[in-house]
Amino acid sequence: MAAAGTLDEVAVAALREERLDWRFKAVPAAAHGETAGSWLASRPRLSELGTPLLTLDASALAHNRDTVAAWADAAGVLLAPHGKTTMAPALWKQQLDAGAWGVTLANLPQLRVARAFRVSRLMLANSLVDPAGLAWLSAELDADPEFAFLCWVDSERTVELMDAALRAAGAGRPVDVLVELGGPHGRTGVRDLDAALRVAEAVRRSPLLRLAGTGGYEGAFAHDASADSLAVVDGYLDRLTELHGRLAGLGYETERPVVTAGGSAYPDRVARALGALNGANGPSGANGPNGAPEVDAVLRSGAYLIHDDGFYRGISPFGSADGRAPGTPRLRAGMHGWARVVSHPEPELALLDAGKRDLPFDEGLPEPQLLFGAGRLTECEVSALNDQHAFLTGPGAARAAVGDVLRLGLSHPCTAFDKWSLIPVLDDADSADPVVVDLVRTWF
Repeated sequence: MAAAGTLDEVAVAALREERLDWRFKAVPAAAHGETAGSWLASRPRLSELGTPLLTLDASALAHNRDTVAAWADAAGVLLAPHGKTTMAPALWKQQLDAGAWGVTLANLPQLRVARAFRVSRLMLANSLVDPAGLAWLSAELDADPEFAFLCWVDSERTVELMDAALRAAGAGRPVDVLVELGGPHGRTGVRDLDAALRVAEAVRRSPLLRLAGTGGYEGAFAHDASADSLAVVDGYLDRLTELHGRLAGLGYETERPVVTAGGSAYPDRVARALGALNGANGPSGANGPNGAPEVDAVLRSGAYLIHDDGFYRGISPFGSADGRAPGTPRLRAGMHGWARVVSHPEPELALLDAGKRDLPFDEGLPEPQLLFGAGRLTECEVSALNDQHAFLTGPGAARAAVGDVLRLGLSHPCTAFDKWSLIPVLDDADSADPVVVDLVRTWF
């Protein structure tokens, strides 16, 4: 398999020298003026921080990182975690150090963040047709022979625009592209295999593009783990592997083509389908083992490092009680919200000081888990969020007095990190008063 990607470790280490101040809403005023490293050296505790707050759990992150790295290796797939979930180079470093093949991103601003930290292998799970963006990309490729990059194409027009922009930029290195397969009512991607072949032929005619594989996103077609949804996902993956076979017949222009799929909802289905291209996870088919080139089968899950107490806990094979396959490992929620009761106007209604500006809510509302210093909190729920308030309702809300702090389970890390530019990492979120052991810097 291909070697793991890298990034600039010196640049990540330098984040410890950043001065803490009013820009970072998670940082208490008492720490303003200190560097991140000096403040962490004082071993601050959770009880010293204000609310609202988002934290990460170091023990859960380490468990999730190592668990999925080992699982992917056994399944015969490479990991290119979707960096948009965290936009945190320090967390990308953890994943790359654990063997990740590269980092996936979604748009040009995200690519620029990654290149600022010299990430060596990037996949843009999107088309890039912006002339200014392609000129920047061309300069990055020409300046760094070690920089590996792939992006997607889903139309002959996309190929035409890329070719023209790269010519105008005086590109020296060609750009590797994957033909993206979509489907009816899905997102981007060619809708049928014949159209995909026409796009591939257009790529092969351009001296500034190289046909490097195929990819797509099965999560666009299903949103639960029902039998019908899993059948839809499997059907899409069958079409993706069929497209790979047809493109192999046309002729890839790289030594090891990439075949990629996968979000965080169906990684087991993706691993089974793509791992089989190299003879792993089942009987070999008409692809890799019988004459087509071996592939880099790449899974792009973004949420596994963080996991959650909501959407992914329910749909991921790593989160459900019994998994979708025997022996599937379990992940742990690596993020929590913390909010303080600021009003208790009714016996079964308390208002907390965290809202939509602080916590994710698009894939499920936060769930009350415990009262800080007083144990589990039951018989209540967060029934609504305003911009800066959460509504805690139910009989259990009577236990939460004004001034009490609650720990909240959160759903969907992709819409959690964007609200925080600096996130404290706790040694163990289940301990009585956790120690802050790190600070994770994000760029959105």
